[in-house]
Amino acid sequence: MAGWTPPGRDCGACGASGCDRFITLVGEGSKEVQSCPFFREEGTVDPPVRGIASPYTGVDVHGAVYDFVLAPLPGEVSARKGIVPFRPDLVERWGIQAGDIVSGRPAGPGCPVYHVLRVITANPVTGVLVCHTVGPLVARNAGVEVHDVQAYHVASFEGVAEVFAAPPVLGKRQRFLPGSCMINLSHTAVVNMVMQKSFGLHIRLEDIRIL
Repeated sequence: MAGWTPPGRDCGACGASGCDRFITLVGEGSKEVQSCPFFREEGTVDPPVRGIASPYTGVDVHGAVYDFVLAPLPGEVSARKGIVPFRPDLVERWGIQAGDIVSGRPAGPGCPVYHVLRVITANPVTGVLVCHTVGPLVARNAGVEVHDVQAYHVASFEGVAEVFAAPPVLGKRQRFLPGSCMINLSHTAVVNMVMQKSFGLHIRLEDIRIL
C-alpha cells in the first residue's frame, strides 16, 4: 500500500530482521505489507485486534500498562493454560484425562480467584494438565464430576497476542493480560514462542508471575 510504513518496532514477526529491512523487501516484491502484524488498510494502528473492536483498555485494575492481551486460538474458548497441581501425583491417582473438569486456585503465581478448567491433555508422569478456562457454571451442572486439586502452579499460557503497548519478543519477560481475566489483573511471563500465523501472532508464555 503506497505511503504505508511499519511502526518501527523491529519485532521480527514478518520474518525480516527489522522494519527497515521489511520495507526493502516489500519494495523488491519479496514481501507483502500484509506480512506485518500491524498492517491494515487504514495504516498502522495500535492496537491491532484482528479486525474487531477490543473490549480491553491496555491498562489493568491497578493502572499497570500491559504489552498485549492473550486471546484464544481460533475456535477455542480461552487461551490454553498449562498447570501443575501442588500434588501432581493426583493426576495419575485420580485418572484425570482429556475432557475432565478440574478446579483450584492458581496459588503458584498468587491469583486470588478459584478457576474451573476443562482438561485438553493430561500427563500422568509430570502431572502437567493443559486446559481451557471454562468458568464456575460448568462445575455446577448436574452430573459433572469435578476434580478439585485446590491449588496449582501455572506452567504456561498459549494463545494469540493482541498487541497494545508492545509486541511479544522471544526470550523477553513481558506484561500481559490473560483474555477474560475476571479481575483484570495483568501477569508477567517469559515469551518462549512467537509464530506469525494467518490468524495472528501465535505465542507461548512460561514462568508466569503476578508482579
